[in-house]
Amino acid sequence: MTDAAMTDATMTDEELHELAAKQVAMGELRGTPAADPVNAPMIRHWLAAMGDANPRYLDEGVAPPAMAQVWTMQGPGERGKDRSPVDDLMAALDAGGYTGVVATNCEQTYHRYVRIGELLTPATRFTSLAGPKRTALGDGFFATWNVTWYGDDDRPVAEMLFRVLKFRPKAPAARAREPYPLRPAVNRDTAFFWEGVRDGELRVQSCADCGELRHPPGPMCPNCRSANRSHVVVSGRGTLYSYVVHHHPPVPGREVPFVVGVVELPEGVRIVGNVIDCPVERVEVGMPLRVTYRPMDDELVLPMWTPEEP
Repeated sequence: MTDAAMTDATMTDEELHELAAKQVAMGELRGTPAADPVNAPMIRHWLAAMGDANPRYLDEGVAPPAMAQVWTMQGPGERGKDRSPVDDLMAALDAGGYTGVVATNCEQTYHRYVRIGELLTPATRFTSLAGPKRTALGDGFFATWNVTWYGDDDRPVAEMLFRVLKFRPKAPAARAREPYPLRPAVNRDTAFFWEGVRDGELRVQSCADCGELRHPPGPMCPNCRSANRSHVVVSGRGTLYSYVVHHHPPVPGREVPFVVGVVELPEGVRIVGNVIDCPVERVEVGMPLRVTYRPMDDELVLPMWTPEEP
C-alpha cells in the first residue's frame, strides 16, 4: 500500500507507526519562504496585541523572538501549499477517527534576533509518534515534530518543538455521564482564583507591596519584583478587546462554533474566556460584557462572559 493510499483508509496501529517511521526518515524538509520580509508594521501590531511596551524592538529594528512562527504562517487559502512530513500522518489519523486535537507542548529556542528586512524560510522535521494511549479526552496518539526557521544567511534563527494529542472524541452520551474533560490547572499561583470562582467572585492577583494587578497570576510582581502576593475582587465588568470564533477541531464537551474572547477589565488587566448567550455574528470588539459563572459538572465552575445587555 502506498503512503497516499494509506492516508485515505483506516490504518491499524502498526501501519500508523510504519507511516510515522517513514516520515521520520524523510528528515527535514524546507518549505516556501515567507510571503513578506520581517517588517515594522507587523511588529507594531504584535506588540500592541501582546501589550508589550518595550521600545527596543522597533528602535533597534529587530522582531520579538516569539514572532518566528508569525512570518511563515499560511493563510486559509494557502493551506496545503507546502507538504511537510506531518501532513500525511495527520490525514491518516483523521481517517482513523482521531479527529480531536489538543496541543500539549510548544517549546521554542531562539538563536538570534531577526532584523527587519530578512526573509525567513521554515523547515519541518517529524520526530515521533507515541500511542495509542488512553487519556481523559479519549484514546489517541501523541505526534511530535520540529520546525526550524532559517534567515538570509541560511543559518537557524529559531526552533520550535510542537506536540499534539490526536484523539477519538467520546460520544456525547458518554461525555454526559463523566466529569467535564477540560479542567484547568490549579496550583499555588492560581488556587485563589478558582476558589473565588466557586464563591461567585472574580479575583485578580495583586502585589502585596506595590499594589500592581496582574493576570494571569504569577509568582512574582513584574513591576517591583516582589514575591509577596495578595488579590482583589474586581467588578466583573469589561469590554471585549479581541476574539476568535472556534469552528474546528472538535473540542470535548463543547459545541462549535463558540467564541473565545480577550476581555479588558476597567481595573487594567485582560482575561481570556468564552463569550456566551450571544449569537456569533453579533459579537464585536468593544461590546460591554459581564462575568457569569457556569457549572460544567458537579465540581467544576467556569467564569464566562455574557453581554451586559441582552
